[in-house]
This record gives sequence, structure tokens and C-alpha cells, in this order.
Amino acid sequence: METSLTWSIAESLTKAIVEHRLMPGTKLPEQKLANHFGVSRTLVRQALFQASQNRLIKLEPTHGAFVATPSIEEARQVLAVRRMLEAGMVRNFAAQQTPSRLLELKAHVAAEKKVMEANDVGQCTELLGDFHVRMAELMGNEVLAQLLGELISRCALITLMYQSASAAEHS
Repeated sequence: METSLTWSIAESLTKAIVEHRLMPGTKLPEQKLANHFGVSRTLVRQALFQASQNRLIKLEPTHGAFVATPSIEEARQVLAVRRMLEAGMVRNFAAQQTPSRLLELKAHVAAEKKVMEANDVGQCTELLGDFHVRMAELMGNEVLAQLLGELISRCALITLMYQSASAAEHS
């Protein structure tokens, strides 16, 4: 039970970061989070630690937890890794594609367009990233899907810090 609560809190924090509801550098006070989620500070501390493993949250001894603020160099490295993984994945997907897999991806793109037209930034960020995760899932590669999910979460934080509004529209 505690493990699923910890995971749920970590997922909620991750989602808030990815959807740009928690900004880089934001302090994450344990007691405030414990009150918000109706749990103990111990569970919040475990969730913060879990989220820090994906580098979305930075834990600073004696200062607390903060939403990470990746450097430009870290941003370049994360994006380079993502490009490498996705390029290889697309080649493999193309070699294994089926009509039903293509229909799934077309439906995903249609959903992306719908939220972009509605100007739903949080949902749009999530769907744009999930396209590649969905592709990995359709290939049956859960390890790749998990790695991409983690990278995409980091990319959401990076784009919030470094991407211009016009570049975001073209992503």
C-alpha cells in the first residue's frame, strides 16, 4: 500500500512538472505536500527521492527538494540521447509496421492536433512526448518505452526552461 502511494505521489509530481504546473526551481516543502496528498512526510520524502532518480527533482541536504533546473549542457546531452534512441526506434518501427500500428499512430497525431487547437499546453506536451512512447509500446519494447518516458519527462522540463514559444509551436 505504501509503495503504491509513494508511486502515485511521484507520478503526480512528475505530471505537474511535465504539464508545466510546477516550474523549474520551485521549492517542494515536505509538510505542504504531505497535507496536500493526505499522507505522512515519510511517504512524501520517498516520493521525492523516487522523482529525483529521474532528475526531475533535486534534493539538497538541509535545504529540501526543488524542481530541477537542468543546465544548457545537460539539456544538450538529454536531447542528443533522445535523438539517438528515437532515430533507431523509427527505423525499427518502419521495418515492423503494420496497418493497425499505423492507425494507432494516426489517431495519436489527430489527438495531438485537437489539443493544440484547444491551446491545452499541458495535454499537448504530454501527447507530443507520448507519441514516441506509444511507438515503442506498439513494437512491444517496454524497456524502450520506459526509458523514453523518463527522457521525455526531462525534456518537458528542459523545453520549459529553454524553448521559445515559436519553436514550441513547430515541435
